[in-house]
Amino acid sequence: MTYIDVNELASRLSYNPRYITNRLRPERLTEGRHFVRPFGGRKVLYIWEAIEEDMLEEAGAAIPMANGGICNG
Repeated sequence: MTYIDVNELASRLSYNPRYITNRLRPERLTEGRHFVRPFGGRKVLYIWEAIEEDMLEEAGAAIPMANGGICNG
Protein backbone atom coordinates (compact mmCIF):
# COMPACT_ATOMS: atom_id res chain seq x y z
CA MET A 1 0.00 0.00 0.00
CA THR A 2 1.10 3.52 -0.74
CA TYR A 3 0.61 6.03 2.07
CA ILE A 4 0.59 9.69 1.03
CA ASP A 5 -0.12 12.96 2.80
CA VAL A 6 -2.81 15.48 1.85
CA ASN A 7 -0.46 17.53 -0.34
CA GLU A 8 0.56 14.52 -2.40
CA LEU A 9 -3.08 13.43 -2.73
CA ALA A 10 -4.06 16.95 -3.78
CA SER A 11 -1.45 16.98 -6.53
CA ARG A 12 -2.51 13.55 -7.81
CA LEU A 13 -6.20 14.52 -7.89
CA SER A 14 -5.70 18.18 -8.88
CA TYR A 15 -7.66 19.40 -5.86
CA ASN A 16 -6.83 21.93 -3.19
CA PRO A 17 -5.58 20.26 0.04
CA ARG A 18 -8.15 22.23 2.06
CA TYR A 19 -10.97 20.83 -0.09
CA ILE A 20 -9.77 17.29 0.59
CA THR A 21 -9.54 17.94 4.34
CA ASN A 22 -12.79 19.85 4.74
CA ARG A 23 -15.12 18.24 2.20
CA LEU A 24 -13.81 15.04 0.68
CA ARG A 25 -12.56 13.32 3.84
CA PRO A 26 -15.70 13.85 5.96
CA GLU A 27 -18.17 13.09 3.15
CA ARG A 28 -16.56 10.44 0.93
CA LEU A 29 -13.54 8.87 2.61
CA THR A 30 -13.67 6.27 5.36
CA GLU A 31 -11.08 5.97 8.10
CA GLY A 32 -9.42 2.57 7.94
CA ARG A 33 -10.16 2.10 4.24
CA HIS A 34 -9.12 5.40 2.62
CA PHE A 35 -6.97 6.95 5.34
CA VAL A 36 -5.30 6.18 8.66
CA ARG A 37 -4.02 8.17 11.60
CA PRO A 38 -0.67 6.59 12.46
CA PHE A 39 -0.06 6.05 16.16
CA GLY A 40 -3.39 7.71 17.01
CA GLY A 41 -2.06 11.17 16.21
CA ARG A 42 -3.43 14.11 14.27
CA LYS A 43 -1.44 13.36 11.11
CA VAL A 44 -3.55 11.72 8.38
CA LEU A 45 -2.07 9.44 5.73
CA TYR A 46 -4.18 8.48 2.73
CA ILE A 47 -4.11 5.03 1.11
CA TRP A 48 -3.72 5.76 -2.59
CA GLU A 49 -4.78 2.33 -3.93
CA ALA A 50 -8.11 2.37 -2.06
CA ILE A 51 -8.92 5.90 -3.22
CA GLU A 52 -7.98 5.11 -6.82
CA GLU A 53 -10.03 1.89 -6.78
CA ASP A 54 -13.15 3.70 -5.53
CA MET A 55 -12.70 6.53 -8.04
CA LEU A 56 -12.54 4.12 -10.96
CA GLU A 57 -15.48 2.07 -9.64
CA GLU A 58 -17.69 5.15 -9.26
CA ALA A 59 -16.71 6.58 -12.63
CA GLY A 60 -18.01 3.57 -14.55
CA ALA A 61 -21.14 2.69 -12.60
CA ALA A 62 -22.67 6.05 -11.76
CA ILE A 63 -25.04 8.24 -13.74
CA PRO A 64 -24.58 11.95 -12.91
CA MET A 65 -27.70 13.83 -11.81
CA ALA A 66 -28.51 17.53 -12.31
CA ASN A 67 -28.31 18.30 -8.57
CA GLY A 68 -24.72 17.02 -8.36
CA GLY A 69 -25.60 13.56 -7.01
CA ILE A 70 -25.24 10.21 -8.73
CA CYS A 71 -27.63 7.43 -9.66
CA ASN A 72 -26.39 3.85 -9.39
CA GLY A 73 -29.03 2.34 -11.60
